[in-house]
Amino acid sequence: MKRLVLPTLLASMSIFADDTTFDWSGLETSQISLEAPLLIVKGSLGFLGCGYINVDACANEACAIVSGVNTHNDMLKATIKAVSKDATELGIKVGMTGAEAIELLR
Repeated sequence: MKRLVLPTLLASMSIFADDTTFDWSGLETSQISLEAPLLIVKGSLGFLGCGYINVDACANEACAIVSGVNTHNDMLKATIKAVSKDATELGIKVGMTGAEAIELLR
């Protein structure tokens, strides 16, 4: 029985991060076309940004950073690489997925 719990939990997490089922309502997405796109997903409490953003410049902003992404959907599955002080206070941690961070920023 214990062996079924972890795969079931992992399967539900992958569905959560699946771009086809993710609820984008209440979020603002922005993209600026550069050599690699500059991407932002903004919630009411802060934002998730791509590697172009420096969390040290996010004074008094809840900001989490993912890298190696080309679309907003890629951001859902990417791992958080950096977190501002305000984002840490919301419970966002390095290592969680972008989808998990977005839910805390929503």
